[in-house]
Amino acid sequence: MTAFPMVSHSGRQPVIGLALGSGAARGWAHLGVLRALEEEGIVPQVICGCSIGAFVGAAAAAGELGKLRRWADSLKWKDVIGLLDVSLRSGLIKGEKLIQYFERNFTDRDFTDLPVRFACVATELSSGREIWLHSGSVSEAVRASIALPGLMTPVARDGRLLVDGGLVNPVPVSLCRAMGADIVIAVDLGSDMIGRAWRHTSAEPAPEEETEASWSDRLLSRLGLGGTGLAGNAHGDGGPEESLPSLVSVLNASINIMQVRISRSRLAGEPADVLISPRVGQLGLMDYHRAEEAIAEGEAAVVRAKPLLRYALGRADDAGA
Repeated sequence: MTAFPMVSHSGRQPVIGLALGSGAARGWAHLGVLRALEEEGIVPQVICGCSIGAFVGAAAAAGELGKLRRWADSLKWKDVIGLLDVSLRSGLIKGEKLIQYFERNFTDRDFTDLPVRFACVATELSSGREIWLHSGSVSEAVRASIALPGLMTPVARDGRLLVDGGLVNPVPVSLCRAMGADIVIAVDLGSDMIGRAWRHTSAEPAPEEETEASWSDRLLSRLGLGGTGLAGNAHGDGGPEESLPSLVSVLNASINIMQVRISRSRLAGEPADVLISPRVGQLGLMDYHRAEEAIAEGEAAVVRAKPLLRYALGRADDAGA
């Protein structure tokens, strides 16, 4: 396949930045996006991530993307459960098992040792300030960026309590620009998330709803909260209690609404040169065992964005960026 032109008339290659957005398990779509971009000859010199985007971005910047993709492909729901360490203080999950696994299998490094420039976003809990993490331990920074409030415990770093960067900058285009990117390709995982669980009108629940409900039960049971009877449905049939969605569904939908609204606002003020939008709204917050379909959709999203990619890279070429 012919690569896109990358050299400007001035002889300097434009610096390409990749902003990988937040989205929990939907973030496996980033793996497909990265693979498809590489096949087109597009290799970013700057990678910035938020939440799951930080997790994938760190592996990409370290040159270990293939290893992460194979691991994600192999995950079953029991494996995901096994990575959860229960904590009912400041969050349901400590996140230590996940980061320890990351450090064992995707060697932790200092930011300065990465072959590709990388940074990620977190939020200071006390002030709500956006914090850019680009020094020290990569795994510690990633752990802070993925600390979804209510689900994972906050992280103490440099005298601050940090939580998920998706609260302030879900698709960190601005960070890519600050890191020196001339062209920013952003991946937004929220294009079709709002209201997804309520779109089905059939009397029979859709397969993804069955998956989400059963996953909710398994997760709540694992956390000692009990899953039975909490699944509910979103179609309004049955009594008042039966018509209510599950606890995890309400949490999931609330997080979706918040991050989609923030993403749209930030992207309007800080637009990317190319916006890639995988359609992964069918995946639940914790559906990390469904990597295959997320990766496939990430690749498909790049195919849909090819005309815009060609235009943006060609325009930079002509302008001598």
